[in-house]
Amino acid sequence: MRAWLALILLAGGAAHAQTAAAPARPKGWNPMDFKKASDSDLRRTLTPLQYEVTQRDATERAFANEYWDNHHPGIYVDVVSGEPLFSSLDKYDSGTGWPSFTKPLEPGNIREKTDRSLFMVRTEVRSAHANSHLGHLFDDGPPPTGQRYCMNSAALRFIPLEQLAAEGYGQYLPLFQAAKTQRP
Repeated sequence: MRAWLALILLAGGAAHAQTAAAPARPKGWNPMDFKKASDSDLRRTLTPLQYEVTQRDATERAFANEYWDNHHPGIYVDVVSGEPLFSSLDKYDSGTGWPSFTKPLEPGNIREKTDRSLFMVRTEVRSAHANSHLGHLFDDGPPPTGQRYCMNSAALRFIPLEQLAAEGYGQYLPLFQAAKTQRP
């Protein structure tokens, strides 16, 4: 019995030492540092729905997803890579049950691709660096762009305004300050 207890304590200490020695994950987004995880690592770290949406082009259910009705200020990043994609400043209620945006926060982090599935032609939206399936782009959005980036919540991670700096996305704080000063 004592041998087992000693072995368990020793293993726990080794695990702690490995964790302590592991480098801290960098905050924010730096495309030069990004390397997409292996498929097996993605299966392990993402929820089954996140994996199906981002890696297998699935679509989550409307009105039953995390961000369709989120009205908090902040930004949305790719759940796989952390690359900044959309801002709450450009989010609107499209009535579709999915988070919808008029434009991307960082256009260079978005790729558009023709999607001919489901017997129609649509524009698929993918993240540029992780190649995650995010959703689709439609031309029925509000002014000024007339575009609707209809995204899957499962492909996104929301970073609230008050956590932007701590999460390494502090460069987006001035956008929210500017929006605050422009309101009547």
